[in-house]
Order: sequence, then structure tokens, then C-alpha cells
Amino acid sequence: MKRNLSIFLGILFAIVTLSNGQFEKAMGGNIPVVFSSSTPEELQAVINQLSRIGEAEGDRWEPYYYSAYGYIRMSGMFERGEDKDKYLNLAKAEVEKGQAIDPSNSELEALKGYHIMMQLTVDPQSRGMMYSGRAFESFHKAIKMDPDNPRAHYLLGRMEYGTAQFMGGANEQACGSLLKARKLFMKNEEPDRSFSPTWGKESTEAAIKEICEGGE
Repeated sequence: MKRNLSIFLGILFAIVTLSNGQFEKAMGGNIPVVFSSSTPEELQAVINQLSRIGEAEGDRWEPYYYSAYGYIRMSGMFERGEDKDKYLNLAKAEVEKGQAIDPSNSELEALKGYHIMMQLTVDPQSRGMMYSGRAFESFHKAIKMDPDNPRAHYLLGRMEYGTAQFMGGANEQACGSLLKARKLFMKNEEPDRSFSPTWGKESTEAAIKEICEGGE
């Protein structure tokens, strides 16, 4: 009986190990493509792969995160508002799948705010009041979930800058958030092997140069 149990546990361990290895290989191959793709077709192909990975795993939020990020990127490749909204709505659906798995995930909440912020930019005049409040809510919630999440501070800074530009205000608040993001990126320079997001450092530096240093 003990021998049979040991065999069963050994097989189970081998299956789990194989599954984990396949997940890591698949994610490691697809995540860089989300960032390097330059056409909607390339992005859709990798998003399809990530969606299949997410469905196969069932309990991992990362595939849905990167699918959502891919759709946000894709939305920026179109000129028409209808097309942008189409892919931003798909991004929203992917974020919701991830949050169903991990409701307290700061990265997903920050990405939710990002997708709302991009929806606002489709039609700032009619969407500004409603969408800005929702975006700020998500960014502040993401920071509350994890105060050390640099992407949440970076995105908050971008939102604060956009609001200041729209309302005719100053950039001090935006620069405070962006400089906080820079500090956190410097603090968290060690690579994360769990496939958690690591993007945003270069964008933060570019934003600081543009917004806080006058492009110098």
C-alpha cells in the first residue's frame, strides 16, 4: 500500500513538474512577442497563444494580463475610435478573467486603470469626467494593494499629467508620481522569474524627461 502511494505521488509530482515546465516555456516564448510585435496581426497571434495558455492552466493570471496588454497596444495601432474601443473592450475582458483568478492583484488593477485611461483618450471631451474618475480609482487602488508597484505610480503620473494638461494645471503632482515610480524601478531591478510584469522603466524615464525636465 505504501509502495503504491509512493508511486502515485511520484507520478503526480512528475505531471505537475512537466506542466510547470511547459507553462514557463510557453510564457517565456510569448511574453517578449507581446512587446516586440509591430502589427495587429502579430499581436493577435500571440494573444491567441496566451489565451490558450490561460485556458489550459486555469489558475494563472499572467496569460490574461499579457493578453490584455497586447490588446491595449493593438488599440493604438488604429486611427478610428470604433477600432480602438473594440480592442480596449477586449483588453477589459482579459483583465476581468485575470481578476477572477486573483482579485487582489495590483498589476491587474493598474492595467485596468490603463485600459480605462486609453478609453478616455478616444474621446476626451465626452468621456473625460466619467473615465478619469474611474482611472484614478483603479490606480490608487493598485497602489493601495501594493505601494511598491512602479507601474501603478507611473500610470498614475501619466493620468495626472493628462488631467493637468486638460485642466490647465501644473505638473508637480504628476512629477511626484513619476519620480516615485523611478525610485521603485531602481529598487526592483532584480529580474522576476514568476512572469510578473517588469515593463515601464524606460517609459518612466522618458516621461520624466518630457514632463519634469523640460525635454532636456
